[in-house]
Amino acid sequence: MSSAALGPRAWGRLPRDARDTLFQLAVIGWTMLPHFSHLPAWCTAMALAILLWRGRLALHGAALPSRWLVGLVLAAAIGLTLWSERTLLGREAGVTLLVVLMALKTLELRARRDALVIFFLGFFLVLTNFLYSQSLLVALSMLVSVWGLLTALVLAHMPVGRPPLLHAGGLAARAALLGLPLMVLLFALFPRIAPLWGVPQDASGRTGLSGSMSLGGVASIANDDSIAMRVRFLGPVPRGEQMYFRGPVLSRFDGREWTRGLSGFPLAERPRAQLQVLGAGVPYELTIEASRLPLLPMLEMTPDATDTAPQPEGYRAVLRADVQWQTDRPLVDRVRVRAVAFPEFRHGPRAEVAGLQDFVALPAGFNPRSLAWARALRERPEYAAADAQTLAGLLLAHVRDQEYFYTLEPGRYGRDAIDEFWFDRRLGFCEHFAAAFVVMLRAMDVPARIVTGYQGTDPAPVDGFYIVRQSHAHAWAEYWQAGRGWVRADPTAAVAPERIRTSRNLQPARGLVDQALTTVNPALAQQMRQFWEVMNNRWNQWVLNYSRSTQLGLLERLGIRAPEALDLVYLLIGLLCTASLTAAAWALWDRHRQDPWQRLQRRVARALLRLGVAVAPHDAPRTRADAVRRLLGERGSRMADQLEALDRARYAAGAGAGRIALHRWWRGFARETTKAAGG
Repeated sequence: MSSAALGPRAWGRLPRDARDTLFQLAVIGWTMLPHFSHLPAWCTAMALAILLWRGRLALHGAALPSRWLVGLVLAAAIGLTLWSERTLLGREAGVTLLVVLMALKTLELRARRDALVIFFLGFFLVLTNFLYSQSLLVALSMLVSVWGLLTALVLAHMPVGRPPLLHAGGLAARAALLGLPLMVLLFALFPRIAPLWGVPQDASGRTGLSGSMSLGGVASIANDDSIAMRVRFLGPVPRGEQMYFRGPVLSRFDGREWTRGLSGFPLAERPRAQLQVLGAGVPYELTIEASRLPLLPMLEMTPDATDTAPQPEGYRAVLRADVQWQTDRPLVDRVRVRAVAFPEFRHGPRAEVAGLQDFVALPAGFNPRSLAWARALRERPEYAAADAQTLAGLLLAHVRDQEYFYTLEPGRYGRDAIDEFWFDRRLGFCEHFAAAFVVMLRAMDVPARIVTGYQGTDPAPVDGFYIVRQSHAHAWAEYWQAGRGWVRADPTAAVAPERIRTSRNLQPARGLVDQALTTVNPALAQQMRQFWEVMNNRWNQWVLNYSRSTQLGLLERLGIRAPEALDLVYLLIGLLCTASLTAAAWALWDRHRQDPWQRLQRRVARALLRLGVAVAPHDAPRTRADAVRRLLGERGSRMADQLEALDRARYAAGAGAGRIALHRWWRGFARETTKAAGG
């Protein structure tokens, strides 16, 4: 039978072994599917080829390959893993080998034991998907895999006859639902123990902020619509121009790249944070995606007050002298923090200190025209005594009045990038404007530096959360003003609106369905995207971010305050015992309250189903006897005779079987079903 002709009718005519094998192969392929995006190409091709080969063998009823051929393929897979991963240890090599071994095991699918091995390997493969991503989409996909594996397990325990796939799938779903309360109980109450090693929340490469900036670096992520953070304000929402989320502060410039600077001045002579907050604070909650950077991009300005400072679970955060929140290690998983920000603030030394000289340094031999232009401006008589604020205002006015254009596609710049931008091309993104602004101020002997981070959010909150995307990545400047300290200046905001150029070439790539829906009904497409983001956010907040502090908060609402880990274990054991005893008592009561004949009929139906004979609950014993003879043949003749005897005892005139007689009949019938299953 060709695979092309495998329609619903042909599927129904397939032999039982072929049908079950094809179902298992489909489940295995579905479970492997998320791995194909990060596995080596040879591994994906080999796994798919083996699964297709095994499916063809099942369709045609052909013999399985010899063990030496399987061993040869395994040896080749090990060699290719060593070649591609340079090791047989670690996550990448381990998952690669697991996928190949899983596919190869299907070539040894001869008995129930092999099916059980595949079943347990499949569950392990499901778990490995969460080493790469714990998103809601992957979780839903693996839920389908678990249901498929449980269905395959049910089929493996029904070796006789031809049980329908839908019936086996229903049994698997009911079994999973019965275990759901226990799973929820364990998840909610089991003590949250810090991991012995870190597992990244999403190990796929993700563009984002970094500890350095070169011209073009921020523009490369400006059309990345992936979510960087979610913020929920617990009070008044700040104005759009106040939503600056502070990231790396860059002060060292080598002519090509901006990086964090290391001061050569003694600690006492370096500028300190000296943060002074003004006005009312804005309490907020921030959920930060894994950034692989040791920093928290907090809303400006978030002080390190004892009761309102951000404290991410599993990390230690400190406020640096440049007023940037730094963690003791990179964020390799999603974190949630609460803090209070003050949109009105001052920071930095009010009087000049020696360490400010670090912020006027410029590399020799770069951008000579820009340096000459800035120094000439400063040497004009009217500006000879001008302060930093006046000089910064002159530069902002120059950007606003001249023909500077904001664009995501400024093209490549050469060695003297600031000269080219300021005098020749006048096309740039935020990092071009910020870098040129800082270089000009430094050339006029004004301390200045670049701050990178995020500016703004999506226009409307989704499920109460404002979304900050990678496309909100931004770079701005700070200059030092005597008596005020560091002052924020955003030269990009000085560009006239009519000189902002958007780019269709850099629009984020969307899926085929999303693209089609956006074309037909943009409003509906936007609503669906927002709905999905709401679901993802709830998954993140209530499942992935269910930490010890969240657990303690839940227990406090239940009246349990500050429990120890052992207290949680005792509580969990007590609840499990109570639930088990309640379920057992209900089952015992339900068993005794039922009519003995109806209870026997259900037991008979279950016993026959294990042999592959599906009967309806209302079928009489004689009808069931006919089904046994038809499907089991000679092996079921004794059971059929017993069913006919039961039918006569039940429906003969004046006859009636008591509880003891029914119990005696059931013992004899159970012995026959055991013999039939073993035969």
